[in-house]
Amino acid sequence: MHDPRRYRKFAAGTQPEYLHPAYVSSVKRAPTKPLILLPHTKTETTGPVFGHSLVTAADSDLTAQHSGEPLGERIIVSGRVLDEDGHGVPDSLVEVWQANAAGRYTHKVDQHGAPLDPNFSGCGRVVTDAEGRYRFVSIKPGAYPWGNHHNAWRPQHIHFSLFGAGLLTRLVTQMYFPGDPLLEFDPIYNSTADENARRRLVAKFDWTTTERSHALGYRFDIVLRGREQTPAEK
Repeated sequence: MHDPRRYRKFAAGTQPEYLHPAYVSSVKRAPTKPLILLPHTKTETTGPVFGHSLVTAADSDLTAQHSGEPLGERIIVSGRVLDEDGHGVPDSLVEVWQANAAGRYTHKVDQHGAPLDPNFSGCGRVVTDAEGRYRFVSIKPGAYPWGNHHNAWRPQHIHFSLFGAGLLTRLVTQMYFPGDPLLEFDPIYNSTADENARRRLVAKFDWTTTERSHALGYRFDIVLRGREQTPAEK
């Protein structure tokens, strides 16, 4: 029987390196000494857990959290959270945060010239169902300058945070959009050496979830661990 505490190791190049000099912030925060392996115990795999009652149905619709409609292109992002065997992970807390349609975050640190949207906060959360499925309604985020290098722009993206069996089993990653010309210039996206692994960060346009006269659909499946693990943000 497979022991859920014994995770399969991912292949070399399929996860970002801690030190990727083109991503300037990684130079300061990358470890300078060998990492110490701490074996997983029941503490890491079974708890502590979040309170499911704190998550409501309204939390997953980022376009309906204020009195008015936000500006921008409405989208539906859905998919499944999977384990290394391709099985859906139920009751996983999925959190998202993103810039608005103009490429501005509702955060005091973000002071670049794009306008804020009073009807868009850019944060949401949902708990996966019995098959590991999740769904968000949002606005397609804009690209924005970020000062990493000369004329640096981040591609359109949505940040994802996922919790497994407990709060100590967490995956943080980013979802990108197909056809974005900024991807080839982005050091965060390209910090994952393996091309096939990088492609797992790009959502697929989805006709089946596109709603007529309402929103375009995108599918983004997330693998929490193992050889096919979605590249994590480091």
